[in-house]
Amino acid sequence: MLKPYLYHNLKEAGCDEAGRGCLAGPVVAAAVIFPKNYRNNIINDSKKLTPKIRGKLRNEIISSATAWSVAFVDNREIDTLNILRATIKAMHLALEDLTVRPEFILIDGNKFFPYKDIGYKTIVGGDSLFLPIAAASILAKTFRDDYMMNIHNEYSVYGWDKNKGYSTTLHREAIRSYGISPYHRKSFTLFESQMKIDF
Repeated sequence: MLKPYLYHNLKEAGCDEAGRGCLAGPVVAAAVIFPKNYRNNIINDSKKLTPKIRGKLRNEIISSATAWSVAFVDNREIDTLNILRATIKAMHLALEDLTVRPEFILIDGNKFFPYKDIGYKTIVGGDSLFLPIAAASILAKTFRDDYMMNIHNEYSVYGWDKNKGYSTTLHREAIRSYGISPYHRKSFTLFESQMKIDF
């Protein structure tokens, strides 16, 4: 069972992102605050769960959380800011949108910029250790997957219904065959010629 909190006496928000490594689409962050007495044996890192279970848990998280929010930063802003800054901006936007102000923030990963005057801790693998971070990972992943399914209907050649914008063989081949869409991240390595230059 994941740890429900780090500090019992502080109102903690867990924060995580989805889509950081994708070639297309937004980076999405979520923030979740649970009541201190909330427990759930099924919530875990979203990558360890099936889509069906993630969908059920999303409803559970939304109905049980003291506060939750999801924020998107699109591919154009990713290209302008770079992916690290865009990811942290999405986290800040999610935290800003919480209806309850946290007193401490638990961040999945090892990079973060301070948010207002609120203390925080970065935790590598935090989505497998702390309940509110795992819950945030589920919200970020499911909301982003829904978004990618929607834009798949516009640009079905890239297979976003399956790969969700990640770098798969089908996705790379579609980029070579059809070029890029308005949702692709131009600052990322999208073509083989770019890959040879990068190495």
